[in-house]
Amino acid sequence: MSSLSSSTADTFLEPGRCVDSDHPSVQAFAHAHAEPGLPPREIAVRLYYAVRDGFRYDPYLFDMSEQGLKASQVIANGRGFCVPKAALLAASARALGVPARLGFADVRNHLTSPRLRDMMRTDIFAFHGFTELMIDRVWVKATPAFNLSLCEKAGVKPLEFDGKTDSIFHEFDAHGRRHMEYLRDRGSFADVPRKQMLTTFAQLYPPFETWMSNTGDVDFEREVETGDPA
Repeated sequence: MSSLSSSTADTFLEPGRCVDSDHPSVQAFAHAHAEPGLPPREIAVRLYYAVRDGFRYDPYLFDMSEQGLKASQVIANGRGFCVPKAALLAASARALGVPARLGFADVRNHLTSPRLRDMMRTDIFAFHGFTELMIDRVWVKATPAFNLSLCEKAGVKPLEFDGKTDSIFHEFDAHGRRHMEYLRDRGSFADVPRKQMLTTFAQLYPPFETWMSNTGDVDFEREVETGDPA
């Protein structure tokens, strides 16, 4: 956790390109799950679980267009990978007056599926996205990527969030196997650093622009549950 002045925090209340907190669907989503008059911590916790479990984590919906990375697009799709889900949590928090920004890190996912590993040709996920929420003038990390049903099927401990302590991926899963390893801090941003991400992905994952065309309608959650890549 880290602190920041209230004047600087105002920057993280404004709508962004991808953190589109002024979009009608984001506004409606935020107000459906919390109210501006609630304490910021309660708003943050309510929105965290609404985003975590209300939208399936789907790494195969890897749409790196500006539209594909928008918070409002997660609502339209009903699913998304870690970055747009983090953008949705940030956008809905801003919509209710809680300053929010995006944090990024490179992680090694020890439990990636065979199909996903083959597609990426690595188990390193660059620019894994999470949300940072300002609560009582302190930035607190929240990671709404993995929905509860996916965690249960994968044998991964679901990440809980109390609005007081950082919620980041567990080092080990529910069975004691290595799960997620943080390798590099990419920093915090008011919006999705799309250009930086595209440059990095082109270096690390040369075929990333073809990923979506190769996965079609693959159900990632079913793949995790059954272990069947078909």
